[in-house]
Amino acid sequence: MAKPKFPDGSRTLSLLQKLQWITKPLEILEKQAQIYGDIFTFSFGPSNIPQVIVSNPEGVEKIFTADLKQLDSGKEAGIKLPLLGQHSLIALSGEQHRRQRKLLMPPFHGERMRAYGELIHKITEQVTSQWQIDQTFSVRSSMQAISFEVIIKAVFGLEEGSRYKELKEVLLEWLNPKRPLLQTMILMFPILQKNLGSWSPWGHFLLLRQRMDELIYAEIKERRAKLDSSRTDILSLMMAARDENGEQMTDVELRDELMTLLVAGHETTATSLAWAFYWIHNQPQIRDKLLQELDDLGDNPDSSMILKLPYLNAVCKETLRIYPVTVFAFPRVVKSPLQIGDYHFEPGTILSACIYLTHHREDLYPEPKHFKPERFLERQFSPYEYLPFGGGNRRCLGFAFAEFEMKLVLANVLSRWQLVLADSKPKPVRKGILLAPSDGVRMVVKGKRTQQRVMQTTSTGLTHGN
Repeated sequence: MAKPKFPDGSRTLSLLQKLQWITKPLEILEKQAQIYGDIFTFSFGPSNIPQVIVSNPEGVEKIFTADLKQLDSGKEAGIKLPLLGQHSLIALSGEQHRRQRKLLMPPFHGERMRAYGELIHKITEQVTSQWQIDQTFSVRSSMQAISFEVIIKAVFGLEEGSRYKELKEVLLEWLNPKRPLLQTMILMFPILQKNLGSWSPWGHFLLLRQRMDELIYAEIKERRAKLDSSRTDILSLMMAARDENGEQMTDVELRDELMTLLVAGHETTATSLAWAFYWIHNQPQIRDKLLQELDDLGDNPDSSMILKLPYLNAVCKETLRIYPVTVFAFPRVVKSPLQIGDYHFEPGTILSACIYLTHHREDLYPEPKHFKPERFLERQFSPYEYLPFGGGNRRCLGFAFAEFEMKLVLANVLSRWQLVLADSKPKPVRKGILLAPSDGVRMVVKGKRTQQRVMQTTSTGLTHGN
């Protein structure tokens, strides 16, 4: 048997380095990769346990395709979720994870997913109709408003009312803290998680979580008492799902999965859209190509035609490549001895595929700091070279829905509005565990498109109308 061999790297971080990891994560990762290569040891996160960071496609493939008896994720891999709960799909492993993933999969694929096209269109128009000519606004804030409404109505199935209003109020306060850096530090350093009353940061966090739970459990209880098979929101589909033994998800499981979908689906999509609008308008030729592609669809394109647009698809992929919203795929814990390249890992070792570093490899993406959608027209990348949603059995369950929403929102806004950038290039900064553009991408509304064909949606897809 091969002797254990651990990659070089930083096994412990000083307090200063930990603060730098919070404020400048990309710079630290790139520096580590420059020193140690594409497999190195790095210590970060609440547990401060050294992890092996992998960014070469061969190693990523090994991680994503390893048998669950050899490599698995969840709580054992150091994932702690005070926000989502222990029954979240992210925290589960083994058979529990397989069961839950199977129950959750149907609503996010095929016709069920595409039925939400009309909703996405209506919400996009409602939000953007508030824009005013010559107004400077934060794109990310507008995209957050859109993605939030999509989540509330498509996932929770809530309509206007007292519960809708209160849930929206609590969620927005929870997801958009007044001091985001402080909240990030509290989540990353358990020693700071002290409940000193509602005035303290952690106490306020717990109070918001309690209010959230009360609202979610009240909604679940009401739905169970008045089952309606005609409802198509994701909560209703989750409640109707049964596993191989005919058992349904418990109230706690439903709550934790709803929170997972909310957090994973709201901020990530809004952030990706903000970056997309920046890059599209930073290079006028990209915007011109996209508008030409949209206009060439004719008068009655449906949603499937929008989804298949090659240049729109390339722009979305390049957006997710250059600044993926999460730096790492979910960490895995070694369950039985595993060999990756020259390294032999014993049980208990934590392995993390680094999405950002893989996406910035010169051998895969020449000039990786440059935004070039043509990359995805000229080459097909493997799931181990391009992995914005992670991979293997831990690939983001809602990836297809996220791409669907991203393309429809971009098509709608670009077809209807003339926008210009208001400031210089934003920098990627940490927003919790995500990387978002500083200042949210500031843009100016210059007007409606001349001779525009306003994008409208039907239950079967998108059409152009007056």
